[in-house]
Amino acid sequence: MLKLGSSGDEVKQLQTKLGLTPDGDFGPATEKAVKTWQEKNGLTADGIVGDTTWSKLGLGTTVPNTLNTSKLKGVIPDTILSQIPEVIEKFDIDTPLRLAHFLAQCSHESANFSILQENLNYSGDRLKVIFPKYFPGNLSESYSRNPEKIASKVYGGRMGNGNEGTKEGYKFRGRGAIQLTGKDNYKAFGKAIGVDLLTNPDLVSTKYSLVSAAWFFKTNCVKKCDAGATKAVIESVSKCVNGGLIGIEHRISEFNKFYKLLS
Repeated sequence: MLKLGSSGDEVKQLQTKLGLTPDGDFGPATEKAVKTWQEKNGLTADGIVGDTTWSKLGLGTTVPNTLNTSKLKGVIPDTILSQIPEVIEKFDIDTPLRLAHFLAQCSHESANFSILQENLNYSGDRLKVIFPKYFPGNLSESYSRNPEKIASKVYGGRMGNGNEGTKEGYKFRGRGAIQLTGKDNYKAFGKAIGVDLLTNPDLVSTKYSLVSAAWFFKTNCVKKCDAGATKAVIESVSKCVNGGLIGIEHRISEFNKFYKLLS
C-alpha cells in the first residue's frame, strides 16, 4: 500500500494520475488528494492507497511493493534482514519512514543487533542499584553473577510468570531487538504469529528477534512515525520504546542512516 511517508516511482504514478506534481514523496498534499478522490468514487476516504484504490485509478491490479530494502544488505545482519518481509507484511511497518524509525530504535536497543537477549550477569552491588526493591540488605550477595536466580526473583510472580521457584522469570526473560519479557507477552506474541513460544522461548532471540520487536512496535508506536523525520518525532518514538530519551543521539543518527538508505 501507499500512504503518508511512502516514496518512489509508484508514488509518482499516483501523483500523475491525480494531477499533482510527481515528486515521488507521499506528503500531506498527496494524502488530501487521495482522500478527495476516494470520497468522490465511493471508497473509504482514509488517504491510503491499497489494491482497491490503485485498481480503480486504472494503475494496475495490485500496488507494487514500495519498500526497497536491498541497500540494507551488509548494514544489518542477514538474520535480521531476512525477517523484514514479515515485519512489513504483518505489522504495518510498511513505509520508508516507519521502517527507518523502527530499525533505528531496534539498532539502539540491541547494540546494533548484537545483543538479542537480556544480560542479567550483575554483581551484588549492581543489583542493589538496578533492582533495590528486590534485594534489600545483603540479599544481593547470594544472587550475584547468577542470571537464572536473578531473573527468577525479579520477574517471578508477575507478567504471567510463576513464582521464583518455577524459574519462569528466567525462562521468559527479555529477548529480541526490543526485549519481549514475561510469559503473558510470549504467549500473546506467539498467538499473533501462530507459533508456540512457551515451549521454545529461545526462538524470540533467534528466528523472531526482529518480528517480536515489530509486534510490540505496531501495538504501541507505529503511528507516531507518520509525523515525520524530525528530531521531535524521533524523540516521541524513542519515548514510546524506552520510556525516555536514553541514547537519543545514537537513535537520531541511526534513523538518519536508515532513512537515507530506504528513501
